[in-house]
Amino acid sequence: MMMPLTRRRLLATLLCLCALPSPARSQNASATPAPASVEGFNCSANGTYPCQAYALYRAGFAGVPLDLAAVGDLFGVSRFMLAHANNLSTSAAPAAGQPLLVPLQCGCPSGSPNAYAPTQYQISSGDTFWIVSVTKLQNLTQYQAVERVNPTVVPTKLEVADMVTFPIFCQCPTAAQNATALVTYVMQQGDTYASIAAAFAVDAQSLVSLNGPERGTQLFSEGGRSGKSASGSGGVGGERFLVSDISEWLDKYRVFKVEELERGTDGFDDAHLIQGSVYKANIGGEVFAVKKMKWDACEELKILQKVNHSNLVKLEGFCINTATGDCFLVYEYVENGSLDLCLLDRARAPRLDWRTRLHIALDLAHGLQYIHEHTWPRVVHKDVKSSNVLLDARMRAKIANFGLAKTGHNAVTTHIVGTQGYIAPEYLVDGLVTTKMDVFAYGVVLLELVSGREAAGDGGELLLADAEERVFRGREDRLEARAAAWMDPVLADQNCPPGSVATVMGVARACLQRDPAKRPSMVDVAYTLSRADEYFADYSGESVSVDGSGEIAAR
Repeated sequence: MMMPLTRRRLLATLLCLCALPSPARSQNASATPAPASVEGFNCSANGTYPCQAYALYRAGFAGVPLDLAAVGDLFGVSRFMLAHANNLSTSAAPAAGQPLLVPLQCGCPSGSPNAYAPTQYQISSGDTFWIVSVTKLQNLTQYQAVERVNPTVVPTKLEVADMVTFPIFCQCPTAAQNATALVTYVMQQGDTYASIAAAFAVDAQSLVSLNGPERGTQLFSEGGRSGKSASGSGGVGGERFLVSDISEWLDKYRVFKVEELERGTDGFDDAHLIQGSVYKANIGGEVFAVKKMKWDACEELKILQKVNHSNLVKLEGFCINTATGDCFLVYEYVENGSLDLCLLDRARAPRLDWRTRLHIALDLAHGLQYIHEHTWPRVVHKDVKSSNVLLDARMRAKIANFGLAKTGHNAVTTHIVGTQGYIAPEYLVDGLVTTKMDVFAYGVVLLELVSGREAAGDGGELLLADAEERVFRGREDRLEARAAAWMDPVLADQNCPPGSVATVMGVARACLQRDPAKRPSMVDVAYTLSRADEYFADYSGESVSVDGSGEIAAR
């Protein structure tokens, strides 16, 4: 279930699209630009386009069903992407009025002065540009912008079933802003700088610094009803658009007592040992996983404070034993243990049917996408492997063990650590630490999911080398057959679309490119695999295309 946005830990910068009166003011091209008109946000000379962006949409208005697929169809995104963006299951039905983050691809199309995410809409009886913009799209765009991006469409002569592009207002951050994503938010009746600051745990001064002083009240409330207005210039109807810099917001973690942990583990008895230095603890009727470490290892705690995602193991609290210098991190308990043990245990492996394995791959992709794209500084896990992937009661995956994780990007180290079979060549040779080393290791985990084998055998033989020899080499039109012959025998008797398996192997091949610059981002990986999962339902044998060079043809 998605947490209310007033309690959600946001690590992105929030871009609020607000219908407020706009004072005339100069625009610094290097700052995040507020739009000079109702046609959207000005393209920034320093922005990086295209980029991942989001829009905040409230479910259950203007006849749009309370269904993720319906909301996704409205914006041209899959229900899987929508579900992952909001920590929901794909079958979840949102409540009326529930805020949903809609993932967008924001860009500055050639010849356009404004940034937007194009969404295709089929005209229904009674629709006008204004009605669709204000009601169904909840003021996330304006009819003037719709007219501009559809120059050949006559607004007064719309026909049922006409396809029209509606530009959803969005923006991409500049490098100087230290932001990873922007969220378009339409201000509601009663909203003020102070209320937004309180809701999203931001200093209200950041709103002022990016948008100028607050003046007047909003023109539009939810559903498009008129509200109060005040005098001002700029924009049709005095509208103004607000940009908010949302910094990270953290829940207060529970501080456990040493005595609680000792009682819950019977004095850290080996009978409670899960793996390594992690123990299963029963504390107050709740089950936790307790990681015992030395104080100098508590750098992990600093990383964990930055992240909150359904595909990352959740930190519940911590404990510091000042007498011994030990530090204990207390995590949620994940019932089905690590992925490597599930794959290698022939008695448990049948539970991992192909659809489950595909969902595990998606879960990992979304977790890595989050730490790579939606934290600042970016987090590189550095130890992605199947033993650090935990499976919950529903066999959904969570990334664990941030003990080697590093914040920052493009760092260089001389202290090379890692696990054989997963280490990216540029890290092994040059000590280069980037998000692309996680992408490489993720590709190895994909090979494990397909084959049911370890990344490195007892004799040191590498799974990657075997895949290169038996699957990746050869004619592209024979990839399905080679992948089917190579995959886990447990899957042989299951309903396992060969096109789906070949797609995953194609993604793995792209992730395992020796040149890190040629590897895809986790955004592209997640998109491709979500499409592959959608096609699975049809079992037509088709799959998302992966070209011969290993580049993911996702978007």
